[in-house]
Amino acid sequence: MPAELLRDRIGTTMRLAPGPGFNEPAALDEFLHGIDQCVAAKDLWVAVDLELVTHLGSAALEALVDAHHLLASRGGSLSLLNVNALNSDILHLTGIDEYVEFISAAFEEPPRRPSRAGARLGDLLVEQGLLDEARVGEAVRLQGETGKKMGRILVEKGWVSEPDLLRVLALQLGVPYARLRPGLYDPEVVATLDRATCLRLTVLPLFKVHDTLTLATMDPQAVPVIDEVEERSGCYVRPVLVASSEIREVIDHALQGGVAVNDLLGNFEEDFELVDNALPDNLAVIDEMAAGSPVINLVNAVIQRAIRDGASDVHIEPSRSRSRVRFRIDGMLYEGMASPIEVHAAVVSRLKVMANLDITERRLPQDGRIQVATGGRVVDLRFSSLPGIFGEKVVLRVLDRNSGIVHLDKLGMAAGNLDLFRGLLARSHGLLPVTGPTGSGKTTTLYAAVEYLNSSEKSLVTIEDPVEYQLDTVNQNQVNDATQLSFARLLRHVLRQDPDVIMVGEIRDRETAQIAVQAALTGHLVLSTLHTNDAISAITRLVDMGVEPYLLSSALIGVVGQRLVRTVCEHCRTTFVAPPELVERCGAEAGTRLRLARGRGCGQCYDSGYRGRLGIHEIVEATGELQSLMVTAPSRDDLSDYIARHHVPTLLDDGLLRVREGQTTLEEVGRVLGHVG
Repeated sequence: MPAELLRDRIGTTMRLAPGPGFNEPAALDEFLHGIDQCVAAKDLWVAVDLELVTHLGSAALEALVDAHHLLASRGGSLSLLNVNALNSDILHLTGIDEYVEFISAAFEEPPRRPSRAGARLGDLLVEQGLLDEARVGEAVRLQGETGKKMGRILVEKGWVSEPDLLRVLALQLGVPYARLRPGLYDPEVVATLDRATCLRLTVLPLFKVHDTLTLATMDPQAVPVIDEVEERSGCYVRPVLVASSEIREVIDHALQGGVAVNDLLGNFEEDFELVDNALPDNLAVIDEMAAGSPVINLVNAVIQRAIRDGASDVHIEPSRSRSRVRFRIDGMLYEGMASPIEVHAAVVSRLKVMANLDITERRLPQDGRIQVATGGRVVDLRFSSLPGIFGEKVVLRVLDRNSGIVHLDKLGMAAGNLDLFRGLLARSHGLLPVTGPTGSGKTTTLYAAVEYLNSSEKSLVTIEDPVEYQLDTVNQNQVNDATQLSFARLLRHVLRQDPDVIMVGEIRDRETAQIAVQAALTGHLVLSTLHTNDAISAITRLVDMGVEPYLLSSALIGVVGQRLVRTVCEHCRTTFVAPPELVERCGAEAGTRLRLARGRGCGQCYDSGYRGRLGIHEIVEATGELQSLMVTAPSRDDLSDYIARHHVPTLLDDGLLRVREGQTTLEEVGRVLGHVG
């Protein structure tokens, strides 16, 4: 489901903030309904905040145009806030930036893009500092002798690069120029023309906004080409100048003519090796036959791309006509490439060979492990396949040993929380759970705690499902359902091993919870994870699991709650002075001059404006008063009242602190926590 449309007021302007699913029909309907409500309430000055919208599709562009026309017809206006680099290019190519105002977070209008339609090409190249007068004169002379176009002469001589020439040529012709990349075209609109026509005319449909088709072409002045496209599509054509080589490569990718591996995945590097891969005899021949094939190179390139970009997961998903690869980076999925559906089965088979699985079994889910060496390091991959109606979906979980173990000081905890956490870890016994939803970094925090506690004077034992990172001098044990080695059974046996510290990967059921509490009561420090929305909810969760309140009050020493928020990309970071309304929402005192940060979006951050993540935390220590409250089996309201009375810093408090420090944005904290203020 798309995220809810957020509404608030900034001075006399009404701000509407769509969620990441803005391109979905339900989200667009909600947005247009919000515009209608603004018009009905006479709020005719509307700013649409695109902070969470990574890319705009044709339907979303049409919704923005419709909203603009509706507000303008009533004497109002529509403006756009927090437009990342990709969306800025999309709005420029489609011409929407010509009449819809862009304003930055500091409410300053960015400069308009220049236009030099009609100027001479040589003069423009000199103005841009790409050529001097002498080179221009020489090019004119050669043009007269050979009859070639000046641009071709300049590129052949190496005096000007093709991208620079096309950029200046676009200025001369008065049309936009683009270098095609994923997101800069709408896959549904690309299919407006068939592949044969696109190749013959060297064109590619990019976006369709009502009856206007934005078209990539290598010659915007080719009238017969424009006329044919308009006749076939029934639309008015808005040409965009693009290099012919880029058009053909995207045609092959977008219209299923081939796999655009070089552009979308980067060059395949040779330093890639499969580690500990003892193939069964019946599969050795298959692997030898496939050695050196494009499929192997494709799989290797996908894995290398995931490791290079810091992806936590790789999704390889089949549909009716194509197989797409998506990378989960900083908690968000980004599409990396698509290939013909015919390639999908071969890719899955190759991965199964690497994981020592049965390639003939396509009806049942399979799990396995792959270990590869690349870039001078060894990386583990967890393989999981799931049969679907179009084929097997595969997810690879990337477990990078070099980045998996984080020192306690590198968790990103605020100074006060870090001191409190260290104090809890210094206890000789007690139960200390780390809470949060899936993907909130709980396991990373546990590993950091175990690494901090690891010493020759202590016996540390872990019970995990599975063991994600191997730790020296720590006794690690893996749950195995096939041999009935559950968390509870392993925990019973671990207690006979004279441990000082026990890490339980997750408390999932009543039996595990009760044994963990008993272990904490008998002189062991027990670390574990729980799935709850905040730290204080761990108490009610454990009681609901069947732990007696009086036992819990004696065993629990504290609870850590955490989330992961994306940090502002350092490559495209910008700062601005927050308006008064934003100062108050950030938790600062009224009148404070507050400078906040945001990313405009760039190639380093997939045009999202964010790169990397940090943890926000809340730590509740089991004080005497809280222990007395636990004995009474308190309700959620009783616990919330305790937090409020004792001013325990919450996840929201920590998140707003990071916003004020310029590490993340208010919108990102709101996305993760579901609310701000």
